[in-house]
Formats: sequence, structure tokens, C-alpha cells
Amino acid sequence: MEIIEKIKKNKLVKNQTEIQKICLDKLQTSPLPNPKSELWRLSNKSKFSNFLDYSFNEKDGRFDTPYPKNSQNTIRLIIGENCDIQLIGKNYSIEQLSEYELHKYIKEQISCFDQNENWSDLLNLSLSCKKNILGLKINGSKIPPIEIFSHASSDSLNAKTLVIFLEKNCDIELLQVNLGKDNSSLSQSTFFFLEENSSLNHGVVSYGKKESNLLNSLNVIQQKNSEYNLGSLHFKFNYARFEINIKQSEGNAKTNIKGMQITKKDEQISTYTKINFYGPNGFLDQINKSLADDKSHAIFEGSIIVPKIAQKTDASQLSRNLLLSDLAQIDTKPQLEIIADDVQCKHGATISQLNEEELFYMRTRGITLAEANKLQLSSYFQEIISFIPISKDRWDLLDKLLNEN
Repeated sequence: MEIIEKIKKNKLVKNQTEIQKICLDKLQTSPLPNPKSELWRLSNKSKFSNFLDYSFNEKDGRFDTPYPKNSQNTIRLIIGENCDIQLIGKNYSIEQLSEYELHKYIKEQISCFDQNENWSDLLNLSLSCKKNILGLKINGSKIPPIEIFSHASSDSLNAKTLVIFLEKNCDIELLQVNLGKDNSSLSQSTFFFLEENSSLNHGVVSYGKKESNLLNSLNVIQQKNSEYNLGSLHFKFNYARFEINIKQSEGNAKTNIKGMQITKKDEQISTYTKINFYGPNGFLDQINKSLADDKSHAIFEGSIIVPKIAQKTDASQLSRNLLLSDLAQIDTKPQLEIIADDVQCKHGATISQLNEEELFYMRTRGITLAEANKLQLSSYFQEIISFIPISKDRWDLLDKLLNEN
């Protein structure tokens, strides 16, 4: 119960909103996630405890953009620094959700939350003050690319929430960047609602600094004939956890996911995905990659759920993993839960090391071992990076990964 008491005593929630009270009540029955559950059994207890050790802070410290060069053709938003957003273009509009719309939607989601499965969201929403909740309604076509930043302050735990409604026939590219600072924890919850015939190309890039931590959850609801594409990358966190929960509410929707986590030193980064099909003719193509070096630990657990109503579902889930050290560890568990009988579903997992024959071939042609390693890693990274909607002239992700210490 210590975490609940810390929340209650914090000045952030002295004047609790209704949503904060609901979440705190749910957390009362489950103050911490059950370490015996499949979702939390591999989580490093010591590192998770470090995530909760920092003081809650509703104020953000100085924000350094990773690539300050801003394009006039890109809309940049920073959670906690934006208010009264109303952007009107020739063919589109972006406006903030009203307080009534925002609270109604979040309360509907909370009512379905399981205390253990959605613990990260409950913690986030019990901490998120009004200033750090951004809700947007997006309509139209030919919308400029959107960038949304969340960041933590040093020696603090910050909580940010993003809610976005995509109205019918809307088509957007949106990049989320989650930044950790030295000795910090960031809690980020994101909710997307895609109406009929809408399309979202979504990128998530999360990277930290010394002793930074991240709890990042993503909740997506897709109506029929919508398409959701996610490219994600998490690296340089002492402890990070990415939870993806996608629901195709009526079937007849498409979901494509390509994600990667990179761990070094003694870091632990994990990805948990749950894809639910609630109607026929759903489609999923998912690839998750993990790279673990030194004494680090990478985790992937994926679940595809296909009930009887979801006939003619076509779903694929693949986990591909690269182990660079004998002391590193990778756990992977893709899984299917299928009741429908007319489906095409498959899953698989591989764990390998850098290809020695390829390295030898490159060495015989005068390429140094370090450069040969980089060439192999470039090929491994590129499939995921190319799926993230970010322009190379603004931030060369491949260069950043290959030259990280």
C-alpha cells in the first residue's frame, strides 16, 4: 500500500479529479501488480522499485528537443506545454477535446480496466493532472505530419496522457517521442480511437539517459475499415515497459506492427502486446525484434485473441531476436488464443547471433570487425526504422543507434 499512500500525500492529487479518485480506488485493491502473473513475472523487481522511488512532479524541467530543426510542414506539440489548440487547414482541423468528451472517454476505458492487466494505465491516470492530459480530435485529409513529445524531469516521476480521436476518412502520420532524463521516471498512457475508414501511421520512439525509466502503454480501438500502422523503438532505459492493447471492435480492419527494443549494460526493456478481434475479416501482421548485449535483458510477450465471432481472421506474429553476449538474456513468448475455426493465424520466434560467416567474408575484404558488425546491425535495424514515420533529415535513427555507447 506504500505507493497508494505516496500518491495520496502528494500535492498533485490533493484536489483529486473524478478520474484520479476512480483509479486510486481500483489501485487500493491491487497497489502493485501481481508478480506471479504472466504479465509481470519477468519484471525485474529491483528496477521496477526504482521506477517508483522518485517524487511525483507535475512540473516539467527544461526541455531539450532532440532535433531542434523544426519544419514548417510539421505540427509539433509538447504534452504539458500546450493549451487551446485549434489548428485549421484547408482540408483538415485539429482541436482539443472538450473536458466533457475527454473525461467521458477515459471513464469508459477505466470501467473495463483490469487492476493487474491495466495497472500501468491506472497508475498513470491517478497521477496525471489536467495540465498533462492532451486530448485531440482530428478530422480531414492532407494533414501535416504531427510530432508529440513527452519528457520526464531529472530526479522526478512525471505522468503524461494522450487521447486522440480520428474521425471518419481521416488519414494522418503521427510520431510520439518519449524522453527520459538522468535519474527519472516517465509514465505515458496513450489512447487512440479510429473511426470508420480512418488511417493512422504511428511511430513511437523512446530513449532515455542514465538511470531513466519508462512505463509506456498504448490503447487502440479500431472501427471497421480502419487501418493502424505502428513502428516503435525503445532504447537506453535502465527499466522500460511497453504495453500495447489493440481492439478491432467490429472486425474488417487492418493492423500492422513493427517494433524493436535494444538493451545494453544491465538494462531491462520489455514489450507486451494483446490484439483482440471482435469481428470477422480482421488482419494483423506483427514483427517484434529484440537486441540484447552485455548483461541486459529483453522481453517480448504477444497475445492474439480470436473468438468465434472473428471468422476469416488473418493474423501473423513473429518474434526475431539477436543475442550479442553470453551474459545477456532474451525471453520471448508469442501466443495464439483461437476459438474461430475459419482463420489463418501463425506465430513464431527465433533467437540468433551475428552471422560469423558474413563477418568473416567482410573481414577478408578489408572491412574491420567493428564496421562489419555495424553493417550487420544496420540490416537488422533497418526493417523497423523504415516503418517509423520520421524523416531522415530531421533525425537519422540508424546513425543514432549505431553510434550509441
